[in-house]
Amino acid sequence: MKRTFTLDDAIQVARRAHEGQLDKSGRPYIAHPLRVMGALRDEQERMAAVLHDVVEDTTVSLDDLHAAGCPKPVLEALDAISKRQDEDQQTYLARVAANPIALAVKRADIADNMSPDRMSRLDKATQERLLAKYTSALRQLGA
Repeated sequence: MKRTFTLDDAIQVARRAHEGQLDKSGRPYIAHPLRVMGALRDEQERMAAVLHDVVEDTTVSLDDLHAAGCPKPVLEALDAISKRQDEDQQTYLARVAANPIALAVKRADIADNMSPDRMSRLDKATQERLLAKYTSALRQLGA
């Protein structure tokens, strides 16, 4: 019988996938998905949160996660939250909004990205650009 994919498994996949990656301020990137995960309470939302940038920003694919036993609702949320090449923001956010898990994760992702601690580490021009982007995204997501 196949072992159940757990939140701990998701964390380990994310840690390995993001190893060596740094955020815009030069800090280890894995801290971001871990904070996003910490903002959510539902088990599948937490799995999707810690994995939310894995498909988009690393070599790990949805097929890899499926083979590892990641639950279907989590895979569907990850598919929804992963941007496609040459995709406009409105199309992307409409897909996110249509999936309840992806929507919860995206809201928590934006909240973490907009946190005073993260924003204070960026230059003023980047802060202003990201603030406008995130505010617009939250509006489109109905938040």
